Amino acid sequence: MTVTRGLEGVVATTSSISSIIDDTLTYVGYDIDDLAENASFEEVIYLLWHRKLPTQSELEELKNQLAENAELPKEVLEHFKMYPINKVHPMAALRTAVSLLGLYDEEADLMDKESNYKKAVRLQAKMPALVTAFSRIRKGLEPIAPRKDLGFAANFLYMLSGKEPEAIAIEAFNKALVLHADHELNASTFTARVCVATLSDVYSGVTSAIGALKGPLHGGANEAVMNMLTEIATLENVEPYVRGKLENKEKIMGFGHRVYRKGDPRAKHLKAMSQKLTELTGEPQWYEMSTKIENIVTGEKNLPPNVDFYSASVYHSLGIDHDLFTPIFAVSRVSGWLAHILEQYDNNRLIRPRAEYTGPGMQKYVQIEQRG
Repeated sequence: MTVTRGLEGVVATTSSISSIIDDTLTYVGYDIDDLAENASFEEVIYLLWHRKLPTQSELEELKNQLAENAELPKEVLEHFKMYPINKVHPMAALRTAVSLLGLYDEEADLMDKESNYKKAVRLQAKMPALVTAFSRIRKGLEPIAPRKDLGFAANFLYMLSGKEPEAIAIEAFNKALVLHADHELNASTFTARVCVATLSDVYSGVTSAIGALKGPLHGGANEAVMNMLTEIATLENVEPYVRGKLENKEKIMGFGHRVYRKGDPRAKHLKAMSQKLTELTGEPQWYEMSTKIENIVTGEKNLPPNVDFYSASVYHSLGIDHDLFTPIFAVSRVSGWLAHILEQYDNNRLIRPRAEYTGPGMQKYVQIEQRG
């Protein structure tokens, strides 16, 4: 056996969903640049699940299905009120709530193709309501029901604030959702596939994926980036702060990526949106600080920014609480998780790798009285 730490470079399965080849990310063969500039998130959901872009009627059908399934069971909303609000990270709340949703789905344990697709629709539809409802409840506010006349991106922002969002906000949020929708066999997607390869249910697969995304080396990086920007506070503090981190060999979040060598192709879209939004909100310092950090880190370490780096200032400019950044990642990435879960079911084999043993050799049991 050959041991590869972190499974780096190991090809674990085949997939027709997304690819990363020569630093180019595609969804079902469509370049992420093309989709980020032109596609709605609903189109991307359809693309990932059906391996083709929808016709107008197919897109309208999916939008209607999402709208019809967007509201949460009252029991889930009441459950949020039982959480120790001031101590619970939204990712922990989301992980628990997704698992709870499975208890109120009569088809949760049905494993036929049609039932699994219906569960995918229900989960995708309810994710925005889970994140926004928890956000409001912890502030002592009532959750806002989704509107059937708003698209996916607009509905999230509306349910979060209670105000119909402006066009620029919808554009920015839609673009972020498209960019985060799938990313080949990343940690959370692999976790979801390992889970459902046992023929566990869709809710278990997504709950497992959320647990993996919660970690700061995966989804939590964007929140850590905003915490860093807040800590630096001013443009003048950037250079001493970053150089101090580099000298102490401390990790600077939002830079580098295991599968990209020349840079994350998603980052440039959020960088441009960050510049536009920070100017509109009168807080250009967040973009200016970010670009200065990028120049130093890329210049010194040859590490370009990844998708997390500029998504932080984009979400901040949209008025989103910093600890909601990773749950928003999940709101988008669940589309990819569900695509991979359905693909795993279609051609399943239990995922069971091996480990190279490095412990002591054969030992003989010694009675407890004789142990030193």
